[in-house]
Formats: sequence, structure tokens, C-alpha cells
Amino acid sequence: MAAHKVLDHKSLLDKVKDEFRFFRSWIDSPLTMGAVSPSGPELARRIASFVPVRAGGRYLELGPGTGVVTKAIFERGVAQRDLTAIEYSPDFCHLLRQRYPGMTTVQGDAYSLRETLGPDSEIRTGSLAAIVSGLPLFTKPVAQRRALILEALDLLEPGAPFIQFSYALVPPVKPEAGLFDLARTDWIWANLPPARVWVYRRPA
Repeated sequence: MAAHKVLDHKSLLDKVKDEFRFFRSWIDSPLTMGAVSPSGPELARRIASFVPVRAGGRYLELGPGTGVVTKAIFERGVAQRDLTAIEYSPDFCHLLRQRYPGMTTVQGDAYSLRETLGPDSEIRTGSLAAIVSGLPLFTKPVAQRRALILEALDLLEPGAPFIQFSYALVPPVKPEAGLFDLARTDWIWANLPPARVWVYRRPA
């Protein structure tokens, strides 16, 4: 019982510290954050539920922040060695490397995917089983959002998902017939603020 209480206390302390880190980063750079606190556990689980887990799969996460969704991806069954994360904040990169040493964490701009990954990356056209994005897309112009999604879809295997969440009523980028399809969840009211998940795919 005592050990359980210590673990609960540590988890709560880590959560408070993450909230503070996130809020401090939002104060410093609100347009790169898009939210004042990390995603809630219910939203993180819903996002991860769209990740197809299989042996040999390679995965990419964009804008993981403090790693709430990252944790849900691992709990779903993805191995740390199979996930690469691109995070803009050096502080969050340091935190992610401490928490998930088996994961490849790249510090850089996710809106320039190939350039940030670099020429030596194992991630190539059509090589990924899923991409999960926590980027605040609505802080960017529509053309830049669309360019990101198209570049991401090029890195995915045929039919593999680009998974994005947002707090908005409308999708970050509208579907385009023949180019990419879009599905969405209902509102996830347990998250604050309420959010929904958008899943983009190339048509089969």
C-alpha cells in the first residue's frame, strides 16, 4: 500500500511538473504550442487507438511535447525503437530523451519534415505505418498545413493514417477527392478543452 501511494504521489508530481513546463513554453512561444496544457489521457488513448501496431512497423510523432500521447502509443504496443519524434522545443526534447531513451528524438521543425529528418534518416517515402501529430496546425496558414499533410502522406505506406487532433469545429485541412480522404471522431468531452481526432489517408 505504501509503495502504491508513493507511485501515485510521483505520478501526480510529474503531471504537475509537465503542466508547468507546458504552460511556461506556451507563455514563451504561444504560436508553436497552440495549447496551454498537455493532452488529457482520454484524448491520448483515442489518438493512439488509430495507430496500427505490427512487427517491423515504423512510426513518427510530430510535436510530442511532454510525451502524453507518446506514452499512449507505447501502451498500445509500439516499441520505443520503432518510434521517431520530432519536437521543436529543446527543453521538451531533453525531457523526452530522459523518459524514452529507446526512442529517436529529433529537435527541429516538423513543417519541414524531410529536411529535419535529414538525409541519413531511415524514414523514406512510403516507409511509415502511421504518423501522429500534436502540432497546432491552426496557427499556420492553410497552404502550409496542406503542404505538411501532403509531405507526411508521402512518407506513409499506402492507406496508412496521418492522425491529427484539434479543438476546432472544422478540419485543419479539408479532404480533397482523389488526393486524400478524411475521417473524424466525435468530440472527446473528457479532454479540456474538448477535442476531436482527424485521420487523413491516401485513397486506396
